Amino acid sequence: MSFFSVRGLSKRFGGLDALDDVSFEVEKGSIFSVIGPNGSGKSTAFNCINGIYKPTAGTIHFEGEQISGLKPHRIARRGLARTFQNIELFANESTVDNLMLGRHQHMRTGLWSGMGMLGRTTRAAREEAENRAHVEQVMETLDLTAVRDRPVQELPYGTQKRVELGRALAMEPKLLLVDEPSAGMNSEERDDIGERLRSLRDDLGLTILLIEHHMQLAIDLADRVLALNFGKVIAFGAPDEVRSHPEVIKAYLGDG
Repeated sequence: MSFFSVRGLSKRFGGLDALDDVSFEVEKGSIFSVIGPNGSGKSTAFNCINGIYKPTAGTIHFEGEQISGLKPHRIARRGLARTFQNIELFANESTVDNLMLGRHQHMRTGLWSGMGMLGRTTRAAREEAENRAHVEQVMETLDLTAVRDRPVQELPYGTQKRVELGRALAMEPKLLLVDEPSAGMNSEERDDIGERLRSLRDDLGLTILLIEHHMQLAIDLADRVLALNFGKVIAFGAPDEVRSHPEVIKAYLGDG
């Protein structure tokens, strides 16, 4: 049984084939990079995987169960978490509060129980303490403890990207979907996020599915690489093989 697999994935918008018969597998504990120029279908693939889009055709399996076509919250509960290319945080809220939002699916105590006379001193209070302890650990892992109480809007861009990564990690995912982590970053920030993703794989055994426009970062991090262009697979295999593939070079550099 494969850990995660995509078979014949297609997505059509009117007369446009955004994805056309895309297939690949991701091994547990690996970093798998999907690369391609703008408009290649990378984000469409992610949107199908985490339930934002319903595939036109094909299947997606995670730990032996088909998840294609499920709602995003049901997919998340199975252990998939995602970051987004454009930061989607609550800018006026603190770092710790943004990360606590990633714990909502682990909270069993309902609103009325939490509002009860004993709720805050018994089960609800214990649950909140446990979830906050987990969030504190995530902040320590990503070096966010020093900004735990600062509103996200006051933080540098690179730090905000770490906060969003932290919110996804707070969900305790088995598979982390990372969408263009280096978008808008300078070279120093890009190197930092690359090292952090590598550490999450090496130290925590986390499986990471990465889409990234910056080919060098994606290649350097990955165990396996899939290259897309105009919604089709143009190369798949070991990083160095994909880097030197003629169709990949053509997609990034053009004919001339």
